[in-house]
Amino acid sequence: MAGPASLILISVFGVLTLLGIPLAIAITAAALAAVMLVVPLDMALFTSAQKMLASLDSFSLLAVPFFILSGVIMNSGGIAVRLVDFAKLIAGRIPGSLAQTNIAGNMLFGSISGSAIAASTSIGGVMVPMQKREGYDPGFAAAVNIASAPTGMLIPPSTAFIIYSLISGGASIAALFLGGAVAGVVWGVSMMILTGFIAKKRGWPVAPRIGLSEAIQVVIRAIPSLMLIVFILGGIMMGVVTAVEASGIAVIYTMLLAFVIHRTMPINALPRFLMETVHMTGTIMLLLAASAALSFAMAFTGIPAAVTSLILSISDDPIMVMLIVNILLLVVGCFMDMGPAILIFTPILLPIAQKVGYDPVHFGIIMIFNLAIGTITPPVGTGLFVGAGVARVRVETAVKALGPFYLLLFAILMLVTYWPGLTMWLPRYFGL
Repeated sequence: MAGPASLILISVFGVLTLLGIPLAIAITAAALAAVMLVVPLDMALFTSAQKMLASLDSFSLLAVPFFILSGVIMNSGGIAVRLVDFAKLIAGRIPGSLAQTNIAGNMLFGSISGSAIAASTSIGGVMVPMQKREGYDPGFAAAVNIASAPTGMLIPPSTAFIIYSLISGGASIAALFLGGAVAGVVWGVSMMILTGFIAKKRGWPVAPRIGLSEAIQVVIRAIPSLMLIVFILGGIMMGVVTAVEASGIAVIYTMLLAFVIHRTMPINALPRFLMETVHMTGTIMLLLAASAALSFAMAFTGIPAAVTSLILSISDDPIMVMLIVNILLLVVGCFMDMGPAILIFTPILLPIAQKVGYDPVHFGIIMIFNLAIGTITPPVGTGLFVGAGVARVRVETAVKALGPFYLLLFAILMLVTYWPGLTMWLPRYFGL
């Protein structure tokens, strides 16, 4: 049954996607077509609808619209310049200081906004022109911005980890946040080390030293924005708040930041922020419901078990199995956005990882890391095209300059995959 069901599911999904049918509808229709191999249409419709509704009946899902709303407010709240100044303070004395500032700024802004695209445009929009004026190669400036932007997908708050937690059957959101924070910091710091070597080789300048009084002013200006990270991570690590409660705090705090403390946005902008949040949340929830129908269809027809058997028939060595899984996820990430990829491939690949001894939290970090690389990889990576647009360089130029960064990211991916202690020590330290 798994063979014909797989063929029908892939064929229907592929055809509908090529015809431009919305992804959620294509996924649901493909799931229905697969289930109808076993049961009549009326039963397939009833069962699938039941599974779709049940998938949205989760308290943890409240974190999604709250974190989206806080990100939308922060993206429009005028904090990019404050974080750029703070990033200069952190990275200004390292070789290639402007590029280093770009990386540090993307890590800070991406974690606060929860969006790689927002980080790439907000921080990159400030830093890339500055790098060009200081004589940096335009392709390299674009590559630094592109390669560091996805850190915001790993450093919490991360909607991707919340979605994975729900699809995985209950992997701890708090553990995913803490492990993802480690992975995101390792990603960003590695980019800074590589950038330092390249900048030193090419003789790019170091920023002048900032005076103590100016440095204090920069820190004071940045503290209100940085406190959001402290509230979220600190609250979760100490067990004071859950991820859902942290998301509510994030909304209240970002509203105070934008409307009261910084006063960068008028209060009448709030309805626009709410409408944008509704649109984004609706898209995610519809995809989540569609993925529940797809998961039911695959489980009902035995597709995950068949894929597991196929991969394990090639090798049951954990090293080889996870290498195959990583290659598959890297290829998927090159062609599919992160959200749909998590929804579709978690039910297939998680059982395989568990069969060879991988913890669901560890596998979630591996999966998001893979798909984050896919956002900056041709031919479809949105982060690549947005970053090239921000730098006003051809995509081919950016890809050529990204070569060393890709190699380093693949090396880090192997470390994250085969050295669980690298990302899991922090969740384990807090007993998660």
